[in-house]
Amino acid sequence: MEYRPLGRTGVHVSPLCLGAMMFGPWGNNDTADSIRVIHRALDAGINFIDTADVYSGGTSEEIVGQALEGRRDDVFLATKFFMPMSEDPNQRGGSRRWIIREVENSLRRLNTDYIDLYQVHRPSPDTDVEETLGALTDLVRQGKVRYIGSSSYSGSQIVEAQWASRERSLERFVTEQPPYSILVRGIEEDILPTAQRHGMGTLTYSPLSGGWLSGRWRKDSASEPTSSARPNARIDMSSPANQRKLDIVEELAQLAEQNGLTLIELAIAFAIHHPGVTAAIVGPRTMEQLESYLPAADITLSTDVLDRIDQLVAPGVTVNPDDNSFGAHELTAQARRRKRL
Repeated sequence: MEYRPLGRTGVHVSPLCLGAMMFGPWGNNDTADSIRVIHRALDAGINFIDTADVYSGGTSEEIVGQALEGRRDDVFLATKFFMPMSEDPNQRGGSRRWIIREVENSLRRLNTDYIDLYQVHRPSPDTDVEETLGALTDLVRQGKVRYIGSSSYSGSQIVEAQWASRERSLERFVTEQPPYSILVRGIEEDILPTAQRHGMGTLTYSPLSGGWLSGRWRKDSASEPTSSARPNARIDMSSPANQRKLDIVEELAQLAEQNGLTLIELAIAFAIHHPGVTAAIVGPRTMEQLESYLPAADITLSTDVLDRIDQLVAPGVTVNPDDNSFGAHELTAQARRRKRL
């Protein structure tokens, strides 16, 4: 597997990052099996793992910690904070109070004394970015964290954070983690070029667009998808945007077959082909799923294939805007210019 530079950090990581969201009650509740999947990924050359405190309420971090026993130094380990960990309003977010406390919890669950990349899971409109960066800077100086990153930031939020770091002599975010797939290309317009200008690595998540590009849902499916974990707008098959997605998936399946690929291989290879993308996060629940993802790391898509994809979904376009997970609060009813508060 060919390794890539992580922004300008000097670190090199695999183009596939093993996402650990499905290890634990949210996905695979068999700890031993989850560990086998992690070990297979490492043996295949993946040296990058991404998890979060909120995944299965901390169980994902615990499973990753068990799996890395004796192999910790071989892995670039990333986790995230921000999402609610209880009903307590102070056990979430980007405050110094919570960050300083929660990093200790993650270190314990991961069974490690340092985190390679500690990321804020979402931006907070009501927390000063300097508050978050200041706490993270202290963790880097204490040796508990090596690098810091952001996730689902808009282009302007990335710039604001970089500016604050320079102005206040604080550690800067060296990575951004946005959604990216053939069906969700919005980051190509602003976020990817912004991250590139600031020398950041970009770790994209959901290259299969929540299952749409795995072949799970097709026009001839017997039933509509159901999921309590996703907003209805993303899986409502009666919506015009999702009907358009079904049409595109059929075209993509044909394109993949014509080029001797599976739809999954085509989708993941596309995600890691963009020069602004460092790695695509793949989140298998089973060994079979992992094995279907691995070949994509060695696939180079031809210009003809990429041109055909651009015809189906134009660069910078997200087919269903509900699939984006950044910048949405700017256009809520409360935030629009005609709604004066």
